[in-house]
Formats: sequence, C-alpha cells, structure tokens
Amino acid sequence: QVQLVESGGGLVQAGGSLRLSCAASGNIFKINDMGWFRQAPGKQRDLVATITSGGSPNYADSVKDRFTIDRDNAKNTVYLQMNSLKPEDTAVYYCSAEIQQETRLGIFRRDYWGQGTQVTVSS
Repeated sequence: QVQLVESGGGLVQAGGSLRLSCAASGNIFKINDMGWFRQAPGKQRDLVATITSGGSPNYADSVKDRFTIDRDNAKNTVYLQMNSLKPEDTAVYYCSAEIQQETRLGIFRRDYWGQGTQVTVSS
C-alpha cells in the first residue's frame, strides 16, 4: 500500500503565498512523475503542475511565473510553492504520483492520489 499525505493548505489574502507539501510512503520501488491538480467547486479537476523524476517541471498556463514545483527524491516528497495568489486559485489541491511497486509477481506501476488540501484565497 502507498499513501500520499498533503499539508500546507489554508486561507491567505490575494497576493500572498503558500507552500504545499506531499509525502509518499509505503511499498515504493520508484516514483516517476509527481504532480499537483486542483478542483474548484462545480468544476473538473485540472492540472496545476507536474515534475519528472529527473526534475523537469511542467505548468498550466494559469500558474506559470507564479507557482514552482519541486521534489526531494530522498524524501519521496513533492512541493508546490504558490506566490502572488489570486482568488481564482481557490480550490482543493490534490497531489498525485506515478509509483512503481515491487511484488512477488514483478514490478507494477500505478497512479496514487492524496486526500486533498483546501486552499482559499480571499480578495
């Protein structure tokens, strides 16, 4: 079993900053891509940013130049630094990871999700 545990959400005023963290634990052979998605009320879950195991990031246009994703492979943790926050950034933020697990039948790859953390930006 694998768990992704997020932290760092909260309430912040527009223009402020927050840093989200997500730590993976459990039966982990290797972690491939990690990322952050968000879902506002009544809307679909959208990609915010992803990062490869080698550290190459990818961002949604709406967060470029404001958000930074990075990861610590030794700690199986991904971070999202969010600056210049806007009210439209308000959403539940979910961490995701593509994880390879070793079993007696071989190595299998599966996507895991965190439980979500609320980010609220007031105007």
